[in-house]
Parts: sequence; C-alpha cells; structure tokens
Amino acid sequence: MNKKNKLALAACSGMSPYGLISRITSADIVEETDNTISLCMGATSADRIGFKSLIKKYPIITIKGCDGDCALKILEQKGVKSIMNINIMEELNKKNLKPTDVSRLDDNGELCVEYIKNKIKNKLKRIENK
Repeated sequence: MNKKNKLALAACSGMSPYGLISRITSADIVEETDNTISLCMGATSADRIGFKSLIKKYPIITIKGCDGDCALKILEQKGVKSIMNINIMEELNKKNLKPTDVSRLDDNGELCVEYIKNKIKNKLKRIENK
C-alpha cells in the first residue's frame, strides 16, 4: 500500500485494561506495517495543530476499548467518520480472553494483544485487497 492508501488507527486511550490492549495493539500494528499510522486521541480532542487535517487525510479504523466509545465520539465531534469500528472487548470475550491491568501487560495481556492484532491485520488485508 502506498502513502496515499494509508489507514489511521484511532485507539481507545482510556485507563482500563482494554484501553491498554487497544493502545499497545495499535502501536504494534503501526510498527509492524507500512500502511498504518496511529492517531493520538488526546491531541485530536484538544485540536492540536496538524491533527485537524490528519484526521481528514486518511481513512480511520477506531479500536474501541469499552462501552464509552470515546475515540469514535471524538472523531464524530470533529466531523469525521471511521470506516470501521473494532470492539476489542467483544472480540476478546469470544475467546474468553480478559486483560487484567491498566498499565502493565502480563502473559494474559500479551495473549490479548496478539489475538486482537491478528484480527485487525486480517481486516487491514481485506481492505487492502478491495
């Protein structure tokens, strides 16, 4: 995928175990792929210079960490819709995986990240092949 076809990941940045999984998953995917960037939802919410244009430059996938759905709501307040919203809590529940810490990954947290990362990478491949 070339620069023009990049996708942005808008991860939950909440202080919950699922928020941690969302942030780490997003960071790992950006590091491991050449067609994704990560959005800072705090900077987006605060209208930091450059983020207004950045959220309109690339299609965005939101990674929902909890029922609050903050990343999606922040983007909608800015007039931007995501092309996909991934609910990691639902995805992890399907596999009986549950993160346990808001700030540190244990072995179970690592399993959660790997599972969600693979799910998102598969979705990215489907989008890329369209």
